[in-house]
Amino acid sequence: MRKISSIVFVIVCVVCFTAAKKPAPKGGWVKLFNGKTLDGWKAGNNASTFSVDSGCIVVHGPTSHLYYVGDANNHEFKNFEFKAQVKTMQGANSGIYFHTAYQESGFPDKGYEVQVNNSHGDDIRTGSLYDVVDVKEVYVKDSVWFTEYIKVQGKRVIVKINDVVVVDYTEPEHPLRNKEDHPFRYISNGTFALQGHDPKSIVYFKNLQVKSLDN
Repeated sequence: MRKISSIVFVIVCVVCFTAAKKPAPKGGWVKLFNGKTLDGWKAGNNASTFSVDSGCIVVHGPTSHLYYVGDANNHEFKNFEFKAQVKTMQGANSGIYFHTAYQESGFPDKGYEVQVNNSHGDDIRTGSLYDVVDVKEVYVKDSVWFTEYIKVQGKRVIVKINDVVVVDYTEPEHPLRNKEDHPFRYISNGTFALQGHDPKSIVYFKNLQVKSLDN
């Protein structure tokens, strides 16, 4: 009887271990944030700007950027869908970068920024493809959760706020970029980053997910 129980125990353990190691379904949504810690994320200078509370990434402090460096797709994305729930407080400014790369300080040189800003003094509003396609209309209010969605397929970028398309941009063959400001703002490949813009800005992120379209 003990022998049979031991065999059953081993089988159950093997099944549980296999299930735990089972990869995410091909082409499915993958979580980038576990809701508890910043495991898989890395900030440069002023890392204390980012913390976790009640299942959210809280952004509040001096200028800093938090880069995804986790296991999903080895934190390297080209064609993808990304979505996150976001909440801004009054006067807050932030952003979601894609096709970027970790750097210790300063605003990310590589990749595009999708704006998060409903009431900050900068009139480039939430959903903008910053300094490329600038949205002036305010689609969502502060202190209310909303979904920000980004899709990149080839040279086309679509940004939605609560399922409303606010940007539909196709990068031309030879895009003009300010060499002093955003010389590397191009479609390429890379990771994601969240922006801590300034000490007065408070922004919350949760349910950050990505779906690779290259599988």
